[in-house]
Amino acid sequence: MLPTTPNSDQPLHQQLAQRLYRALRDGTTIPPLTTDHPALSIADAYQISLIAMGMRQADGEKIIGKKIGVTSKAVQDMLDVHQPDFGFLTDAMQVADGSDVSCAANGLIQPRAEGEIAFILREDLCGPGITAADVLAATDYVVPCFEIVDSRIHNWQIRIQDTVADNASCGVFTLGQQRINPRETDLAKLELVMLKNGEEVGRGFGSAVQGHPAAAVAWLANTLGEFGIPFRKGEIILSGALAPLIPVAPGDAISLTLGGLGESSLRFVA
Repeated sequence: MLPTTPNSDQPLHQQLAQRLYRALRDGTTIPPLTTDHPALSIADAYQISLIAMGMRQADGEKIIGKKIGVTSKAVQDMLDVHQPDFGFLTDAMQVADGSDVSCAANGLIQPRAEGEIAFILREDLCGPGITAADVLAATDYVVPCFEIVDSRIHNWQIRIQDTVADNASCGVFTLGQQRINPRETDLAKLELVMLKNGEEVGRGFGSAVQGHPAAAVAWLANTLGEFGIPFRKGEIILSGALAPLIPVAPGDAISLTLGGLGESSLRFVA
């Protein structure tokens, strides 16, 4: 189970975690937590996230990685959230590349697609003090990735505390099949192009996420390190969207290419 602090047993943390967990399982949304509780801090939100994730682990889900979100200016402007968020990936969130994703079966409520670069680690990392160079040295390979973000908060009316509490608005994700050596490629210069139903809907470079995807991953390692959460060998780390989020619904097909080095695709069904 994930570590918690003594504050994690506060009744309010437990109550709000239960609300988010039930919204996830029921496929419904709830009002922003910060509407009723404007004094919630990011530390509060993180504790709420840990408790809700513990409920998912009790259901049998296993943590297989971490994610950083809201890293690019385009996404920050779209969501009106102006600092990164962070959350956890479980085995239940991963879907096969090129597969049909059932919105109902996966509990997707108001999904949006992000094109990203995912890091697969060959060594442990534990902040603080992690640099982008440390991340590259500890990475086995990177792959193109789709993250389908989803919010349990009505109409994506989120502040940073709402999305952190809601596990960084994560829904499901898929990894492309091509493995790219991050030490032989300038990830900042890789261009990602996204298509929806055969038409281009977005593009962006690796530099969109804090100047370099490895810098974004280092930020996450250092941020989670403050809470005593390390990166583990073999984990998947999602580094953030390179282009604006794209709403998706049953009947849509999405695909991306990453600098001619890899691709990924998904189709959505009811």
